[in-house]
Amino acid sequence: MTEESDQSITIQIAKDRLYFAILCCRPKNTSITHYFSIDDDLVYENFYADFGPLNLAMLYKYCNKLNRKIKSYSLTKKNIIHYTYCDQKKQANAAFLIGSYAIIYMDKLPEEIYRLLQVGNINYLPFRDASFGTCCFHLTLLDCFHAVHKALQFDFFNFETFDIQEYQHYERAENGDFNWIVPGKFLAFSGPHQKSKIENGYPNHAPEAYFTYFRKHHISTIIRLNKKMYDAKRFTEAGFEHHDLFFADGSTPSDSIVKKFLNICENADGAIAVHCKAGLGRTGTLIGCYIMKHYRMTAAETIAWIRICRPGSVIGPQQHFMVDKQMGLWNEGDIYRKKLREQENGNSMAVTFILSGVDDISINDKRTSSKEDLDLYSSDDEETIKMTQGDKLRALKSKRHVRTSASAPLSSNSLPRTRTVLR
Repeated sequence: MTEESDQSITIQIAKDRLYFAILCCRPKNTSITHYFSIDDDLVYENFYADFGPLNLAMLYKYCNKLNRKIKSYSLTKKNIIHYTYCDQKKQANAAFLIGSYAIIYMDKLPEEIYRLLQVGNINYLPFRDASFGTCCFHLTLLDCFHAVHKALQFDFFNFETFDIQEYQHYERAENGDFNWIVPGKFLAFSGPHQKSKIENGYPNHAPEAYFTYFRKHHISTIIRLNKKMYDAKRFTEAGFEHHDLFFADGSTPSDSIVKKFLNICENADGAIAVHCKAGLGRTGTLIGCYIMKHYRMTAAETIAWIRICRPGSVIGPQQHFMVDKQMGLWNEGDIYRKKLREQENGNSMAVTFILSGVDDISINDKRTSSKEDLDLYSSDDEETIKMTQGDKLRALKSKRHVRTSASAPLSSNSLPRTRTVLR
């Protein structure tokens, strides 16, 4: 059911209780209606032309806010109306919030809530990547709803135990700049440096700054995707495994790198912390490959989920790369799980072969590893001496997080004793 007048529209989410409205002017509460908006409270922090979706902490805040209103005695007999205005970017984020709420708390299916929100010929602006060029890949509201729905099914998050203080603390540049993507499995973080210091306004952190948190949360393996900015021995001598899988900033990985990444992750003893320069493009792309293989999420759903956890992830050609790899990785995952089932049923198959990935399946890429893939330490490389995409994204993130504590580098003393993100 919808109500329209003067280009305003009201959509029923739950009969006689919850509604979503796009209005032309500020509404007034009545004896039977309570209006609220989050447009100025939950604001996406963009890098360039990106504008959403809002991150996991904002979704959590919204859900708590709406749950309090629904449970409020003073609002028991009132229709609760979440409203937004005519700004298309605000509309998309507002619709994302109420649609995700309906999926999490009202058991709505993604297609069901998407159809509800589309009545009245509303066209929501699709989300885009964190680049400054022309948008080449659209992420729809439905993609985001599917991502939330599947993440809920896979226990990627649980708002009953979600630690928002931890999420908001560690996502900041001065506190480590990291987020869990898959709880207990993948943490994406900005690349460490040789020393903890402020450089070009961005707080760099030495490997040692992460040790306490990583150990507490059972991270066993570090994967570096960018050129060497610190000595890997700093991690290995502290008991962590460390792997280098370099490919150029802003580019896509070869089949060889994807296969090596999956093999490392499938054999890791604990959780894996992955970084490039900013921990966004290359990092999100390879973590996304694992998610597609092992959870059979589509490329769009995977990108949506990673961005909800860590905004700005997966950029430019990396988006199309993930789409191209989707079917091949799904096939690899099917075979991987079949072999594991056979082994569990007593089939005499070598565990190392089962866990090493699928040797005979191509994921639509003819490239193999090259000297460039292996040349990790070239001192005159563009990535080490010029400002690349990762540097620019790090700088932008740091500027929007400026506050008094930004001058204090991450240390074990700055890590609060809180639960793991998303748990």
